[in-house]
Amino acid sequence: MQALAGVPLPQAGTRLGPLEPLPWPVKAPGNPCYFGVARGAAGRAWRHRLGAGSEGRGGAPRPRPRSSPSPRPAPLEPSGADPQDQQSLGGSWPAGARSGVCAHGRSPAQAPRRGGRSPAPGPGLLVRVLGLRDAQGGGGEESAPGGPVPHRAAAHLALLCVKSYQESETGPESSIISKVKGITTSEHKVWDVEEYVKPPEGGSVFSIITRIEATPFQTLGTCPESIRVPNAACRSDDDCTAGELDMLGNGLRTGRCLPYYHGSAKTCEVSGWCPVEDGASVSQFLGKMAPNFTILIKNSIHYPKFQFSKGNIANRKDNYLKRCTFNEVSDLYCPIFKLGFIVEQAGENFSELAHKGGVIGVIINWDCDLDLSASACNPKYSFRRLDPKHVPASSGYNFRFAKYYKVNGTTTRTLIKAYGIRIDIIVHGQAGKFSLIPTIINLATALTSIGVGSFLCDWILLTFMNKNKVYSHKKFDKMDSLDQSAGKRVPASEPPQQDSMPTDPKGLAQL
Repeated sequence: MQALAGVPLPQAGTRLGPLEPLPWPVKAPGNPCYFGVARGAAGRAWRHRLGAGSEGRGGAPRPRPRSSPSPRPAPLEPSGADPQDQQSLGGSWPAGARSGVCAHGRSPAQAPRRGGRSPAPGPGLLVRVLGLRDAQGGGGEESAPGGPVPHRAAAHLALLCVKSYQESETGPESSIISKVKGITTSEHKVWDVEEYVKPPEGGSVFSIITRIEATPFQTLGTCPESIRVPNAACRSDDDCTAGELDMLGNGLRTGRCLPYYHGSAKTCEVSGWCPVEDGASVSQFLGKMAPNFTILIKNSIHYPKFQFSKGNIANRKDNYLKRCTFNEVSDLYCPIFKLGFIVEQAGENFSELAHKGGVIGVIINWDCDLDLSASACNPKYSFRRLDPKHVPASSGYNFRFAKYYKVNGTTTRTLIKAYGIRIDIIVHGQAGKFSLIPTIINLATALTSIGVGSFLCDWILLTFMNKNKVYSHKKFDKMDSLDQSAGKRVPASEPPQQDSMPTDPKGLAQL
């Protein structure tokens, strides 16, 4: 790239630092003061050196006047300029360059013409020099010509893709009814739905038992404590304190030390439900037929802001639910799922999950665009495991319950430690509908973010207002000009003989 007045021009693609001076104003993409600085013969000479051609304000070639010779650019120090600042602007300035009219921080199209009406501001609101942008605050949305415009893209994204023109409501009101059907067997009996589903009401959270450890025929009495209880092991009665109650134990200690249920160990005697769980429990597996259990999930949602309601079951009268199972393509409104399908979609192994237990989430998402028809608002189902299976201390899911009965007038119970698959049904969603207020707010924000707001305001004030000249006088500053031959000051009101340039190199360097 050619050097300008002894100062090398910056390479394309580099950023100018916040305190680095810009080259003196010549023909360059985005130059804010070009049309008021180097439009004469000297400007054409410098533009020819830069390879920019001799195009004028509108882009067409500017005819060279026959009467005016082409003076060779000569150094000329403007009046009142600091030589050091002039040096920072690129050394010598071309002859005949005098100060003109230039808007602070604006493009040439926004500068008022001499002796005429102020034009409307042009689209070039940002200062660019040779396709570069200032690193501190000049660039904003624009980069090199042809480059991306992230703020503009973000504005379009917010208005269209994110649907910022809509009023939205999150968290619909929801009701859930669930029902499980199926029969399975264990080593000793047949189990129906009344025995392996807890609780039986059918809400948004329920458990399906897949394995049990049963301790039958427990009665109130005395027996050895479980060996798993801390400080339960003993050698003699002196190791057991009478009346001591351990919160992790199974009863009140009597002060005696008794042999354990099996083996040679001894534990302290307790008064409670005997025998304790570890001494006589029997394991039974119910998961043989469990993958074929069917689960009906009936869900209804309501968005009160828009008075919109919908359910996940097809409105049909031909016993549709008795002969269908869920399929995302063909039977979306048949919410009958097999337990094996739910576990598979969650990415789990059914045998392992049935043995240790776990928690599976069924997530129903209702994202509805209410600008469309109600048929476009459909539920989306997803499944995943919710409990931390990789943490040994809390892996799996189990709970205890008991069944009571009388034997010869004595209250007896069967204690059951149940392992199973807990189903948590979670409903969420969002609905949106066109509203004028968010449309206006987001549209104004988008236009402001890409610089159109100030452009429109300036254009309206400079074009349609009766006092547009007053606004132009307040917005733009007119600076004194230099006579070409003598270098003396002339009033700004006198029509300059040649094209003008600003006399404040500091201000231009800051641009």
